[in-house]
Amino acid sequence: MLEPSPSPRTAVVIEDDPDVRHLLAEILESAGFSTVVADNGTDGVTAVLEHQPLVTTLDVNMPGIDGFEAARRIRAQSETYIVMLSALDEEADIVLGLAAGADEYISKPFRPRELRARIDALLRRPRVLVPASANVDSAAATLPIPVPAEPGPPGVAVTTAVWATHRDLRLNPATRIVLLGDAEVELTRTEFDLLSALMESRRRVRGKADLALTLHGESYVSSDLVTDADKRAIEVHMTNLRRKLGDSASRPLYIETVRGVGYRLTADPRP
Repeated sequence: MLEPSPSPRTAVVIEDDPDVRHLLAEILESAGFSTVVADNGTDGVTAVLEHQPLVTTLDVNMPGIDGFEAARRIRAQSETYIVMLSALDEEADIVLGLAAGADEYISKPFRPRELRARIDALLRRPRVLVPASANVDSAAATLPIPVPAEPGPPGVAVTTAVWATHRDLRLNPATRIVLLGDAEVELTRTEFDLLSALMESRRRVRGKADLALTLHGESYVSSDLVTDADKRAIEVHMTNLRRKLGDSASRPLYIETVRGVGYRLTADPRP
């Protein structure tokens, strides 16, 4: 079961219950992963940093550091997809998990087929988004522009590429770099994909269910399949994204809320 060398298809399972740990390893191995297991948060963080897995499943209630703290430590040093699993299913717990860096939060007891489907959906998330053809007022558009070398801060190597822009915010889909003015903004994978989706849509309003399906690579699926937890997750990711951009829901510079509908970019006034 243990795989000592890093692999693009390695998964780390952090779970203190031996039966659940064994089940998770079986699910992941059936999906083509080699698995590394840990029965506590401290050893789990160490395993993630050593093996740099593609996916990490993370329990919340564990001896030593809990799953929330483990997620924060992992996210600070790894881009692994974090799937948090917990019997705690209150909104506050989901918010804590996502704010700590989890990409998914699944309540226990979980259904093995659903878990695998959600992991597959994470891996299908689009990483390169091409701006759509403009069919909105040009003053509100997010324009792809060629950016010469040295568009970013010192020490950040950025080649000439097509960027999406909005006010002083720039996003490069190919290099996954976001610049606010001349400063690079560090976003999680989910936050980047959310911002990229909004910048692609420009002034078109994106609903929470729509964004949840898009992030999961399932935009063709009925929004009836999106759960309340999925929608709350979008709200939490949006809050974190706005905070990192220095934005405010009450006085938005970049992303505005269309009450009862969803989100869109603010108007981009031209001089």
